[in-house]
Amino acid sequence: MSEVTGFDRRSFLGRSAAAAGALLASRLEASGAETRQASAPIVTRTDVIYGRVEGSALLANLSYPDAPGRRPAIVSVHGGRWRAGNRADASSIKVADWASAGFFAMSIDYRLVGGSPAPAPYLDVQCAIRWVHAHADDYGIDPARVYLIGQSAGGHLVSLAATLGEGPWPRAGGWDRAGTDVRAVISVAAAYELNTLSWGNLWTPVTSEVEEARRVASPMTHVGPTTKPILVIHSDDDKSVPVQQAVDFVARLKAAGVQHRFVHYADRGHMGITEEVVTEARAFIREIESKK
Repeated sequence: MSEVTGFDRRSFLGRSAAAAGALLASRLEASGAETRQASAPIVTRTDVIYGRVEGSALLANLSYPDAPGRRPAIVSVHGGRWRAGNRADASSIKVADWASAGFFAMSIDYRLVGGSPAPAPYLDVQCAIRWVHAHADDYGIDPARVYLIGQSAGGHLVSLAATLGEGPWPRAGGWDRAGTDVRAVISVAAAYELNTLSWGNLWTPVTSEVEEARRVASPMTHVGPTTKPILVIHSDDDKSVPVQQAVDFVARLKAAGVQHRFVHYADRGHMGITEEVVTEARAFIREIESKK
C-alpha cells in the first residue's frame, strides 16, 4: 500500500472536507424542506373519491401539509381478509400524523370480496396509485417518492404491487393514462402465498381456475430483479398469517438481491399499524431516500 505524503494528505483532506461540506449542505437543505413541510398547517379531507367502478365510488381519507415544494406520498391499504375493514381502522395509518411528518398521506377503502370478487381489491389499489400520480401537481407530490403500506390483506395487496406491478388485469376506476410506479413498500403481518393460507380461499375469482388465480395473486410467485424495495414486519405468534410465510418471502427477496429489511418479532401477535410499526416504516423510508 503506498504511503500518502504530507502534501498529498493535505490535498486529500481538502477534497474530503469540500465533499463533506457539500453533502452536509445537501442534507441541511433537505432537512430544511422537511421542517417547512412538517411545520406547515395540515389539511385533512375525508370521503375523497379516488375512482369509480360500475357506478360505485371508491373513497379515501387524505392529509397533507399546506406548504410549497414536493413531498413524498404514502398510500395505506387496510386489512380484514379482503372482506372487512376500512380506511380508518387500526390496520390503517393515521393520515394526519403522516402529514405532520411531511408526507401526502392517503388511506383507502377498496371493494370487498363479499360483493366484488377478486381481483377487485387489487384493481382498486392500482387505481389509488394512479390517482396519486395523476394528482401529483395538485398536491405537491413527488411522483418518484410514492410509498405503500399495508397490513394483513392490505400487506398482501401492497406486496403484490411491489412484485407483480399491474399484472394481467385491466385497469379499472379511472386515471387510465397515469403511472403506477412506487418507490418502496411496507408490508405488515401480510400473506405472501394464498394457496397455503387458511383464508386464502376468500380470493376466488369467478372467471378463472381458482388455484392458478391464487398463485398469480401471490407475491411469492413474482419476486425478481424488478421487485421494489420492501420492509417486511411479522411476529412469530401471528395466528392469522403464519410467520413462515414471511420467512419464506424474505428468503426469496434475499436470493433475488432485492433491497429489503425484515423486522421479526417474537410476541406481537397479528400486528396492526402500531407506533412501533410507524417508527420502523419511517426509518425504512429514510433508508430508501438516502440512497437516491
